[in-house]
Amino acid sequence: MNWLFVVAGAMAGAPLRFLADRFVQARHDSVFPWGTFAVNVTGSLVLGLVTGAVAAGAGSSRLLLLVGTGLCGALTTYSTFSYETLRLAADGARWPAAANAAASVAAALGAVFAGVGLAHVLWA
Repeated sequence: MNWLFVVAGAMAGAPLRFLADRFVQARHDSVFPWGTFAVNVTGSLVLGLVTGAVAAGAGSSRLLLLVGTGLCGALTTYSTFSYETLRLAADGARWPAAANAAASVAAALGAVFAGVGLAHVLWA
């Protein structure tokens, strides 16, 4: 039964990722992959918030499966982040490649910690 929660979340997360990526990237005229950056940071924030809510008893393990594993798992994308960083470096855009790697990791970690902190404020 648990896998249905993961599948349902992923069914929403995958198209949301595609649409959000296209929406954000269309508004930036640069080689930097802003769309992937935005979905990864947003997904990390949501994952932190949901994880914090479940830890505080304000959500169930099924919520974590639905939103955390399913939605956030399909919304965020480590493979696309890796590919886009590699592509930037291969195309000679070494500074944007390094900035993408450093900023993506730092921002996603900051977002997940912020989400957990917000959950603590809301539900602790």
